[in-house]
Amino acid sequence: MSTVKANGVSLGVESFGLEDAPLVLLAGGTTMLSWPDALCERLAAGGRRVVRYDLRDSGESTTADPEAPAYTLRDLARDAAALVHALGGGPAHLAGIGVGGMVAQVAALDHPEAFSALTLAGTRAVAPGPVDDDLPDHDTATMGRLFAHPMPDWADRAAVADFAAAGAEILGDDPDAARATAGRVWDRTPGTTPPVQLANQLGMVFSALDCAPRWRERLPEISLPTLVVHGRRDPFFPVGNGEAIAREIPGARLLVLEDAATAIPDAAAGEVAGAMLALGPTRS
Repeated sequence: MSTVKANGVSLGVESFGLEDAPLVLLAGGTTMLSWPDALCERLAAGGRRVVRYDLRDSGESTTADPEAPAYTLRDLARDAAALVHALGGGPAHLAGIGVGGMVAQVAALDHPEAFSALTLAGTRAVAPGPVDDDLPDHDTATMGRLFAHPMPDWADRAAVADFAAAGAEILGDDPDAARATAGRVWDRTPGTTPPVQLANQLGMVFSALDCAPRWRERLPEISLPTLVVHGRRDPFFPVGNGEAIAREIPGARLLVLEDAATAIPDAAAGEVAGAMLALGPTRS
């Protein structure tokens, strides 16, 4: 792992594969560990240079004030385009998961020259906040259970890992995988103050971000080969959100993971990697 300066900030990155292979850039949602090791390794084995990275206010990337972020989703999109330039080997296949998928959509629209393909996983086509009437919102019962769960002592690694495992079980994800990932995220978090830990573990900072003007209406402008990946059992961004994105981006392929919820399980890494690789190498 290392940091790279891009768009005036430092971004934490980790690379897999050969340095001269076509670049696949994975935007975290929020930290790079939202992208499982198994998927990164499959993509690298398929002949790609894979770079996953932390969004601002998470992991090894620049952390300022997670309670009052002085940037928007559009700034995060500029980060992605600038990171491709800083890494070299672009244009890149850009992939985003969760809020990283929102960043990836905006980046593809605002900086199309930086990218050759697009993968959007477990995301939706509107910024954090009220959802469009035709898109399914968070499952009410699941959210009630999730937010009724008491916050942990953020200075206690084991408590944070247990909290993540309990949340994953409520969401329908693998609690053991979530516990292990939360421990790794905790180890990479620069401090144990609640706002910083929330930004790393839960991404709460992003609920304060906006992206004006809206971008959903511009999705038909995307001409990049696009893959939309969504878990059939996702209660946070129900699958109708992924279906809408796939309808609105011309030629997009929708891959629904029947047994997945919000995370990409290791068991699906081969299927997802194969679909991503099928979009082809980056343009030279």
